[in-house]
Amino acid sequence: MVPFSEATKRMQQVAEAVERVIIGKTRSVRLAVTALFAGGHLLIEDIPGVGKTTLAKALARCIGGTFKRIQFTPDLLPSDITGTTVYNQKTGEFTFRPGAIFANIVLADEINRSPPRTQSALLEAMEEAQVTVDGVTYALPQPFFVIATQNPIERHGTYPLPEAQLDRFLMQVRLGYPQPEEEATILQQQAITHPIEQLQPVMDSETVLQIQKQVRLVRLTPSLRRYIVQIVAATRNHPAVALGASPRGSLGLMRAGQAWALLHGREFVTPDDIKAVAPAVLVHRLILKAEAQARGITPEQVIQEIIASVPVPLER
Repeated sequence: MVPFSEATKRMQQVAEAVERVIIGKTRSVRLAVTALFAGGHLLIEDIPGVGKTTLAKALARCIGGTFKRIQFTPDLLPSDITGTTVYNQKTGEFTFRPGAIFANIVLADEINRSPPRTQSALLEAMEEAQVTVDGVTYALPQPFFVIATQNPIERHGTYPLPEAQLDRFLMQVRLGYPQPEEEATILQQQAITHPIEQLQPVMDSETVLQIQKQVRLVRLTPSLRRYIVQIVAATRNHPAVALGASPRGSLGLMRAGQAWALLHGREFVTPDDIKAVAPAVLVHRLILKAEAQARGITPEQVIQEIIASVPVPLER
């Protein structure tokens, strides 16, 4: 088992390495690193050209392991993702040919470009780290981390992710436009080569698994567990929300809080850790009422209102 101090050091090394590629997006990068070591999956939603795919590739390079990219298109089949059973004429037997999902890091690029039937091929993989083909279950490599990207603006030829699929993602993050001075730095960095080509692995796959186990040992007091439950319960009772977060949201908020605390050098979770990760963990789990959407209310605003209203537990 990796000691707490060493786990923090390694996590910070990953974050710092990715930040050398994704300029000026410290919070988004650290949330992505948190999702990885919390054992969840990440949805990156933003406009084209701001670095969604680059962030995914940078994370993959930093932790070593195998990496595969799936370009989601309208004609992509579920078997292209999970794999298929083929007949071998030489041996006279059926053999399994693994799909692109069999990797440590899987980039599901433009996931909303494929129909729901294809999107659903990821459900079992993301929840149970396995796929079932022709009645046979195959375990996926460990660690297993899905990074999906989608464009929230372009709606032509897209299929919105169903709630069951969105709920499988631990976090949703956005990058946004860089500041002018940051964009100038990007131009300077990429004048000759892309900085991602200089990235070297910070750790191997086995170390990632050990740190994921260490995350679960970060202390969480009973009052903080109640604090998490109160925040999630408030999403279900908010007047602007038609459907709030499920118990999976509570579990995700707890696990993300533990990983965020470890990333920042603490062996215990504080209320500020929960506040820091709550927007990313809950934003994609809320469905607003039609009248709330008509008034321009966003899930982010609802979550910030809830965080401000739920009493913070006082610890001795």
